[in-house]
Amino acid sequence: MTWKSYDVRFPPGIVYGLQASSLVGMEAAKLGRKALLVAGNVVKNLGYVDVIKDRVKSEGVEVITYIKDDREPTVEHVEAGLKLFSDNGCDLIIALGGGSAIDTAKAIGILATNGGTLSDYMGMYKVKKPIPPLVAIPTTSGTGSEVTRFTVITNPANNVKMLIGSPLIIPSVAIDDPELTITMPPKITAATGIDAFTHAIEAYISKRSHPLSDTLARSAIRRIARYIRRAWAVPEDIEARSQMMLGSLEAGLAFSNSSVTIVHGMSRPIGAIFGVPHGISNALLLPTCMEFCMVGSLEKFADIAELMGEDVKGLPLWKAAEKAVEAIRRLCEDLQIPKTVTGLGIDKERFMEVIPKMAEDALASGSPANAPRVATKEDIMELYRRVI
Repeated sequence: MTWKSYDVRFPPGIVYGLQASSLVGMEAAKLGRKALLVAGNVVKNLGYVDVIKDRVKSEGVEVITYIKDDREPTVEHVEAGLKLFSDNGCDLIIALGGGSAIDTAKAIGILATNGGTLSDYMGMYKVKKPIPPLVAIPTTSGTGSEVTRFTVITNPANNVKMLIGSPLIIPSVAIDDPELTITMPPKITAATGIDAFTHAIEAYISKRSHPLSDTLARSAIRRIARYIRRAWAVPEDIEARSQMMLGSLEAGLAFSNSSVTIVHGMSRPIGAIFGVPHGISNALLLPTCMEFCMVGSLEKFADIAELMGEDVKGLPLWKAAEKAVEAIRRLCEDLQIPKTVTGLGIDKERFMEVIPKMAEDALASGSPANAPRVATKEDIMELYRRVI
């Protein structure tokens, strides 16, 4: 038997459960005395920013607030946040929101301790110094960024989403409170939920997967497949919301330690060029990309079918694997995920025009190389054409 070694990293602290966010002040006080609170407008308008700020201040920690717009995070967002962090002498960062806020906070931390520009750190393991202490509080059940070693920031200068990965940017504490997700409307619940589902599936089928990541990924696949429709249909269903947040957490831990594959590689260019939110572009691509990947991992796809509740007993392996692709496609249809880029309002001709660049950027990210089936530039271009 051949033994492999695995680089497995989790956050030092994870706090999960209803009202877990009430502990943010206590956790922040352990890590610093002056915090930069990074959040978006939606979270601010919901009143969450004031609640978190008051809880942190009650423990003697000063708070400087940075409210960014709710677009995908860009270099400009990071630079603005970094200026606030530095000018005010902050020694701690708190991120409150979806992946946009948390990824922005990580990137602010990178520049705060490492200097330079974000493009210096694009890729894996280029960050040399740990970021300042970071408390991450997600308000969606999707990105899992509160527990991962990755951040993705768009560079508008070249329309590239820069993937930066390092164990040194994993948050110090993740606080996962399902109550903060109840206000998500169905469309956002679907997009973020399928994002988490994509993380779980890609972590499981990745060439870099291993027994520890597989355990987390399989649990997340089963959990999300069971509860996402309920959370989408009945936003106030706290059991469904709790299970979705736990599934997102599991999926985040899984892909942070085994990596994503072709779906994420292809979705980033769509987001960078057309401004499509990350979860929506993932959901758009997931069925088509999984159909492409299936032949490279029939056993795992057959298992995915079972985890999603499909009856595969007595079926040939190929047919059992196909059941997974069918179930994934049906799930996206049930959640009213657009099947085409034109359904997202993207101009067909413009999309066709940038397919070669998007394929190049997808391959350059390295994510497609983790897929169980090798994808060439031509393969990726064809997959893009299938979702027009």
